[in-house]
Amino acid sequence: MSDFRPAGRKLAVRLASSEADIIAAQRLRYRIFVEMMGAAPCKAIDRRDVGPYDPLCDHLLVEDLALPDAPVIGTYRLLRQSIADAHQGFYSADEFDLGPVLRHAAREGAELLELGRSCVDPAYRDAGTIQLLWRGIADYLVRHRIGYMFGCGSFPGTDPAEHAASLSLLAHDHLAPCELRARAIGTSAIPLAILPIGGYDPRVALRRLPPLVKAYLRVGATIGDGAFIDHDFNTIDIFVMMPVARIAARYADRFDVAA
Repeated sequence: MSDFRPAGRKLAVRLASSEADIIAAQRLRYRIFVEMMGAAPCKAIDRRDVGPYDPLCDHLLVEDLALPDAPVIGTYRLLRQSIADAHQGFYSADEFDLGPVLRHAAREGAELLELGRSCVDPAYRDAGTIQLLWRGIADYLVRHRIGYMFGCGSFPGTDPAEHAASLSLLAHDHLAPCELRARAIGTSAIPLAILPIGGYDPRVALRRLPPLVKAYLRVGATIGDGAFIDHDFNTIDIFVMMPVARIAARYADRFDVAA
């Protein structure tokens, strides 16, 4: 468990170790995704966002130990390939063709990790909380010898025109190499490059990226081909790919990851 102590807070990160821990994460997800973002959860039980992948995943928790009952104020859901292959595959395969990623990882003998259901209480959305989540993920990467991690990054709402500049910036400047480029599939898939180069201000487009997507880019992430309109969660999803070696080399000191 790692600690981070801004004024008036005592934040700690750890993996869920009980059913009660998972329920606490599900309650936070319900409050953020359903009550604040208007999502339709996979299954709502007692004001919890309950998904079929929850029993298969490890759940990363950030708690504020300075408050009574140490509430969960941030969470990530982690699904290793060895677990996914033994059950129903990866969650993001419903939105993206993961074929190139799976084949490339198999050639390298690398274990994949899917990140999902990330959310943070609005009162704690600052660099300290994000750093603590990443520290927890970094420890997990080392423990399980992960070669690549991936997941969906989300833009709020389902109107591509509202995010045309930012989506186009990702397509033009941050596309994953072909061997790691998942592709959006199905009737809800849309092109990523809505606007041509020169048709938007890159600085404004970068500034308008969701904070989590910007955080992914800062650690060396690249983006898949196309986006997916997720009407259930009221978001536009992009595929985010992160080679662990690149992250380790860039952030070894910050996240204590062995390069």
